Amino acid sequence: QVQLVESGGGSVQSGGSLRLSCAASRLTIGSSCMGWFRQAPGKEREGIATINTVGRTNYADSVEGRFTISQDNAKNTLYLQMNNLKPEDAAMYYCAADTSRAYSCLLLYTDKYTWGQGTQVTVSS
Repeated sequence: QVQLVESGGGSVQSGGSLRLSCAASRLTIGSSCMGWFRQAPGKEREGIATINTVGRTNYADSVEGRFTISQDNAKNTLYLQMNNLKPEDAAMYYCAADTSRAYSCLLLYTDKYTWGQGTQVTVSS
């Protein structure tokens, strides 16, 4: 069974940066669609970034130009670099893997994704 463990969350001031990491086991990073999602209290889980098996990335409009998704195949780890953070970015962030897809990764919350336990990001104004 695929296991994903996120880390790197924390509390920052508006305009600050964080880098989230997602260590995978029983899954080879780069062999499936990978993504980052987030969920704020009272809101639905939203997709913010995906990366496919050839490195093509896709971002939600709300984070385009500020966040960067990447992967290190040697470390079997997925990353999310978050710059210029805003208070509205505060949420629980989840790493996800969709082993049913390789190229057309979905920014939608579906039951095809396997999820990590999440890491909390807090942004103060």
